[in-house]
Amino acid sequence: MSISDRGQAAFTLVEVMVASALGLLLATAIATFAFFSSRSFVAMASYTEMNHRSQLALDKMSKEIRQARQLTAFATNSLTFANADRNDLSYTYNPGTRRLERASGGQTNTLLSDCDALQFSIYQHTMKSNSFDCYDVANVTNARVIQVNWKNSRVFLSKKATTESVQSAKIAIRNH
Repeated sequence: MSISDRGQAAFTLVEVMVASALGLLLATAIATFAFFSSRSFVAMASYTEMNHRSQLALDKMSKEIRQARQLTAFATNSLTFANADRNDLSYTYNPGTRRLERASGGQTNTLLSDCDALQFSIYQHTMKSNSFDCYDVANVTNARVIQVNWKNSRVFLSKKATTESVQSAKIAIRNH
């Protein structure tokens, strides 16, 4: 191979510039895709954790309310029950701290945090005709069905993320 043949085998400056531009464009596209994919995965993980924590709180409340003897005090953000061993059991939502707290036997635990809104409603056990709704109660001690609704959110990646659904349940007091 002669010296003149080697000079013709190299890339020209224009070919190198075009190849570099195409490589940079491809690398930018891949980096952008990776960035937005990771944000989506973080959002999905956050939604999943919020829903899981909501479900655990709802399960615990449902179990304890079903076993309670009687509702003794009611507000739209607070419930107090006499439980099976005649101790008070209360659930209180504080919008300032965005927490649902459970108090019993002198101990207070946070049952749910990052809660934007929560509302309790009480009903009789008697069902209205042709519906799944119960009649309103005349007296707090006559309440046999507790309805609870809440919505959670949290801030991640500088944005507030809200669960897509409101957690809601109707819980019947069984030990009355």
